[in-house]
Amino acid sequence: MSEKDLVCNGEHEGHICLLASKALFEEIKNLTRDPKFICFNCGRVADSEKNLCNPMPNK
Repeated sequence: MSEKDLVCNGEHEGHICLLASKALFEEIKNLTRDPKFICFNCGRVADSEKNLCNPMPNK
């Protein structure tokens, strides 16, 4: 994977990676209770694809 493959789709505000960098772990817990998507960039999971930079279905 090259650096050009690491993209951010949509508004970065609200993405799990940004929330983690701000230590907003309670908010992250609420967004990852039933993860259906995984980020192709960092491997984090979320219930909604809108909370990931480069989401793909987890199942």
